[in-house]
Amino acid sequence: MKYSDLCEVYERLEATSKGLEKTKILAEFLGKIKNEPQIIYLIQGRVFADYDERILGISQQLAIKAISKASGINEEGIVKEFKKIGDLGKVAEKLMQNKKQSTLFSEKLTSQKVLANLQKLSTLEGNGTVDKKMGLIIELLNSASDKEAKYIIRTVIGDLKIGIGSGILRDSIVEHCFSPENIEKKREKSEEVQSAYDTTTDFAEVFEKTCKNKLKEISLSPGRPVKVMLFPKAENIEDAFRITGKPAAFEYKYDGFRMMINKDENGHVKIFTRRLDNVTNQFPDAVKYVNEYVNAKSFIIDCEAVGYNPKTKEYMPFQAISQRIRRKYDIERLEKELPIELNVFDIIFCDGKSLIQEPFKKRRELIEKVIKQQKFKIVLAKQIITSDEKKAEEFFDKALEEGQEGLMAKNLEAPYKPGARVGYAVKIKPKGNDFDLVITGAEWGNGKRAGWLTSFDVSCRNGKELLEIGKVSTGLKEKEKEGTSFMELTKILKKLVIKEEGKHLQVKPEVVITVQYQNIQKSPSYSSGFALRFPRFKMLRPDRGINDIATIQEVEREEEKER
Repeated sequence: MKYSDLCEVYERLEATSKGLEKTKILAEFLGKIKNEPQIIYLIQGRVFADYDERILGISQQLAIKAISKASGINEEGIVKEFKKIGDLGKVAEKLMQNKKQSTLFSEKLTSQKVLANLQKLSTLEGNGTVDKKMGLIIELLNSASDKEAKYIIRTVIGDLKIGIGSGILRDSIVEHCFSPENIEKKREKSEEVQSAYDTTTDFAEVFEKTCKNKLKEISLSPGRPVKVMLFPKAENIEDAFRITGKPAAFEYKYDGFRMMINKDENGHVKIFTRRLDNVTNQFPDAVKYVNEYVNAKSFIIDCEAVGYNPKTKEYMPFQAISQRIRRKYDIERLEKELPIELNVFDIIFCDGKSLIQEPFKKRRELIEKVIKQQKFKIVLAKQIITSDEKKAEEFFDKALEEGQEGLMAKNLEAPYKPGARVGYAVKIKPKGNDFDLVITGAEWGNGKRAGWLTSFDVSCRNGKELLEIGKVSTGLKEKEKEGTSFMELTKILKKLVIKEEGKHLQVKPEVVITVQYQNIQKSPSYSSGFALRFPRFKMLRPDRGINDIATIQEVEREEEKER
């Protein structure tokens, strides 16, 4: 397929904000790539499947150098244009318009060529890597029209700007492959495609199998990350029973971070977060524990890693050990200073068999058989099964006394639904004024905080749309040793800048933080229609992604309670 044809689709998608229209455009386009299903990665603004941890490693600065080399414009001129336009892709488009004979070359550029060159970027290492990467990008730009150059640059820096999320892509596949005649049929097929994607996290494979009517062939594969099942919040124990039914299993909700630990038939262990990040190298202790104490050749277990003080053996809050997720160096030291205990609460694959359709009570019975519990290494989540609200309340109080976040309540007969937030299980937490929100913007500080980002725009979500709900500027530390600092957050966000206007930065919505607040009030100042009064930074949540943040519906419910 000619890359120009794909770019025309990009243009049409970018020109509309209507989900149904985007779905229609994509459904029509999918018919043209049945024999080239990997082109669907480019539609996502990616070059690999979602589960693939390889990265292109192209910074904005490197992209600017490539544009400079291809266009003949010096880097200073490109930076000037970038500050004015705020979109490096549009900068490339503008500058490449002046390139001689660009139209003669554009016919030669194919989508497969773009995909192949960009995939090669992740394989390069050693001496001369930067020049080699530059060469691959420049080769594409030299063969590109101005419009093609725009989308090449946007793709390499990970900011395609066409508004295509997984929901629209899923619905487009359903529309193209099934053309469902009614809403009920569409919902049924959407669930099938969504389930396949949540299991494989690869839209190319899902699209290919759907076209061939072979979705049922998609199954779990240890070593490939799978989306974790998510849990909505219940108001209290009574509400939890209403959702899960009686009797229900109640388990501690641990104050740690989620791990999906995989072991394949060859004995290779991989550990993934709920964001599908591979953190195996950061947790050699967890690898050792599952190798020694899980009696199965291959498996996928769902668990919570909880930190504890190596001297006092007291459990520690998530914030105290969260740095283990982010740090890639000094692993041996961190392992000793910030040890973890694995609290296993589910198993979805064991010795060649997928268990996601098995009822929860059977999955629990299996982990009780295959896991040899060792305190401060690997244990089962503490659990009771009851129909008695009083017993559940007592168990809830006990969890809080032991420093945990609350309880999970689970339907005993329920399957495991990767990626789904369904009513099979719920979380119960004590009432507290905080939300997980994503940072969408930031502002440079003044005086002694000059050089740091010190005010942060935070947003909740409405489906895939992000809605601002306030600005956070308190709660962070001056020095890194005291906790999450302005300096640390500045380092993280500087790599995610999309646009800079004066002192304000717009950033990619990737950094999730927990924000405490006094109360919620209606406000026309923010797109959510609400504002958090006296918001305060509580903690960084590197284990959570944009799908884990508070929804506008949750904000509305909390605001109604305060009236």
